[in-house]
Amino acid sequence: MFKTIKVFGGPDMKLRTYNTGRENLLRKLTMLIAGFATIALLATSCGGSSESTDSAPSQSESSSSPQSSTEEPGSSANEEETAAPSKDLEVADDCPTAGDARDDLFPGVMFFSEAQTRCLTDIDWGDRCDIETGRLKLPVVGAPECFAPFSGDNGGETARGVTEDSITIVYWRWQENDFILNYITGPIAGDDTNADAEASLRGLLQYYETYYETYGRKVNLIFYEGSGNVADPISARADAVKIAEEYDPFMVWNGPNLTNAFEDELVSRGIACLACGPSQQIDFYRENDPLSWTFSMSGEQNTLMGVEYVTKQLAGRTAEYAGDESYHNQERVFGRLYIESGEASVENNQDFENQLEENGVDIVETVSYALDPATLQESAASAISKFKSAGVTSVLFSSDPIAMRDFTREATAQGYFPEWVHIGSVLADTTAFARTYDQEQWANAFGITTLGVGVDPLKAGAPFRYRWFFGEPAPADDSLGVIDPWPATFYPIIQGIGPNLTYDNWREGLNRADPTERRTTSSSFSWGEKGRWPPELEYDFFGNDEVTVFWWDTEAEGRDETDAVGVGMYQYADAGLRYLWGEFPTEPIDLFNAATAVDQYDEPPPGQEIPEYEPLQPSE
Repeated sequence: MFKTIKVFGGPDMKLRTYNTGRENLLRKLTMLIAGFATIALLATSCGGSSESTDSAPSQSESSSSPQSSTEEPGSSANEEETAAPSKDLEVADDCPTAGDARDDLFPGVMFFSEAQTRCLTDIDWGDRCDIETGRLKLPVVGAPECFAPFSGDNGGETARGVTEDSITIVYWRWQENDFILNYITGPIAGDDTNADAEASLRGLLQYYETYYETYGRKVNLIFYEGSGNVADPISARADAVKIAEEYDPFMVWNGPNLTNAFEDELVSRGIACLACGPSQQIDFYRENDPLSWTFSMSGEQNTLMGVEYVTKQLAGRTAEYAGDESYHNQERVFGRLYIESGEASVENNQDFENQLEENGVDIVETVSYALDPATLQESAASAISKFKSAGVTSVLFSSDPIAMRDFTREATAQGYFPEWVHIGSVLADTTAFARTYDQEQWANAFGITTLGVGVDPLKAGAPFRYRWFFGEPAPADDSLGVIDPWPATFYPIIQGIGPNLTYDNWREGLNRADPTERRTTSSSFSWGEKGRWPPELEYDFFGNDEVTVFWWDTEAEGRDETDAVGVGMYQYADAGLRYLWGEFPTEPIDLFNAATAVDQYDEPPPGQEIPEYEPLQPSE
């Protein structure tokens, strides 16, 4: 005997986190390439930009709303309302815990712990579920709960690009011979081809569709190679038009990372974008709600983190970590160095400096630069001269990964050895790039980063999971960690939404989903209204919510993000302790002390052990 209770939209989606900081690092490396941690994004984070990869990497949720299958492209997404439940869910008669049953599940959704709460004992959870734990049989920390297999009518064409048995997704990929990208990523370039990337992505889809509930649908993947370089707005817009008119997808993953034209065109046509361009100002996401989300922090969020770190940890104290010992007894004098890539970068930097000033912190010299190989050396010489003349002891920088080679070499040439304080840069916080900087200077580098402590990719993360599932490495073994964030985000979300897949339900599902777990090896991600940011910054369209403090150790040996063994490693302070906005302490965080820091893990750390299972056969 059963009785019924009414339920009203919204899944309990405990989205799996990106399981290793190392994957986070690798993801961050090519997030630049992948489009959510980009040089242009530097313009929107404290005057520079930033993910992580990573990101990232921690598993993301995203938000989506309106655009039913009957709407014309470009019609207002906000005309559609979140679907109410279409049926009642059962609760066992005389169930003693029935009063604790959730009332916010999407129709057709049931997960293991909720079934127990409702005393539902006749559900066949299938081979993918470990009924002892109620979680999927996956080799990941904090695996997702099992969701009940679905049968029945899934609603068919619930949204554009969605049918009874498919969801059309376009994955954009840069050209292999993109000279701009090759210039930026030269020090960490791998040998993965686009064919390797496509084969690996299709393999990841098999992995997720074998374990996650997709309500009778599979992803119809269109792998699309861009027609121009990552900075060309004309080819980017043309690509978006072609994708919209020829494929009409539910969503696009990735995009050219140095122009907003691709994303702008897609959302103007009513097509959802998940991290398919450099981060934009928050007003863009609000105006196009619910069609655009990203993995990295927003410029405003990066500013808040940077200001809090500087005011609580650095201001009013001596420049004890500078290379010039004469600075050690001086109160810090701050300079600002940032990449200028457009009006947004200037505005965000000004906001950063204004907030510092409101907190009693002055910037005595500000220098911006452009990432132009023809002028970079000249810009470096001028900047260092200005900082030195102004008596700057501590340079707060937000940079691309290339320019710091020139700035640090020039600083040494001019006999200038300040503290280099990392605030919101892209890829300059990776060991692979940091080893290319002047080491005499970088011995004095520290700051904040969204990255987590790395774990051997053969022991955890996307490369490990791929090898476990297929019995062999991924074809794109160098870049799998930066391809995985899209499907790793998408499948947990649609699993929690249920069969009625719409943009509205996508958005609401993200809003109701719990933040990903907090670990030293990865960042915690969330979207929507979680109370992690000031009220004026929520609803939050940006995934990453945490940073950690790190410093450069010139003597440590280990593997970088490309698996190259060498000398010089980033160390994560306080064993990688991570901070949300508002959590930075006022007591000094211990820096340049290897005894209290960690650089990477050879094995997952205690409490983050990987469970052992035999893989299921890939779904066809």
